[in-house]
Amino acid sequence: MMNISIARIQAIFMKDFKEFSRNYAISVMVFVPIIMTFLSRAEGGDGTQQLMFPLAFTFGMVTAFVQAALIAEEKERNTLRSLLLSPASLADILIGKSALVSAISAFTITVCCYVIDYIPSIALMVAMILSILFYTALGTICGLFAKSTLETTFTVLPVAFIFPFGPFVMLLAERFPFLKIAQWLPSTQLSDLAQGDIVAPLINIALWVVIAWVAAIILCKKRMVD
Repeated sequence: MMNISIARIQAIFMKDFKEFSRNYAISVMVFVPIIMTFLSRAEGGDGTQQLMFPLAFTFGMVTAFVQAALIAEEKERNTLRSLLLSPASLADILIGKSALVSAISAFTITVCCYVIDYIPSIALMVAMILSILFYTALGTICGLFAKSTLETTFTVLPVAFIFPFGPFVMLLAERFPFLKIAQWLPSTQLSDLAQGDIVAPLINIALWVVIAWVAAIILCKKRMVD
């Protein structure tokens, strides 16, 4: 059974927090969804509709991108290998490396909801938490594939512009039928849940989370062997 050390998780969390605070190119991403929320509020409309666009930016540009950048920075400095070979278990590393981005993402979404004066349902809150876990896993995968922080911009682009914008891709599905595959993306499922369908979207998002984290764990273990 894999041991989990709160002290090691906290140490990794604090290390990432310091890196995040010093790197303004990464930390500034937090303000993008908030700015988008103010723009959505100015346009008016239903609270759920106003939230979807900022959510997409939060998951793509904050959750996935920041996570990928922090991990790629570890690789660039050759500290990731040392961390993987340290006494910290793989669970310690993954939880510690994901905790900061998850907290930042949750904070950003909370601010966005406050700006538009929107209180999400319990089911939508659960779906957003699951979505944060999903995009954190994707960010981890993208970061492991990137050789440097600069390369993160390119490895995370498919995640930042495809996965979070499923509902907007579906608007083009009637003209381009092959785009109907976007209905299975977690972002589209999140939109369906916000519109009233609960059980099926939650199950689908949870499956995406499991698949993404299994892939991330396998890739991390491969990096330990390399």
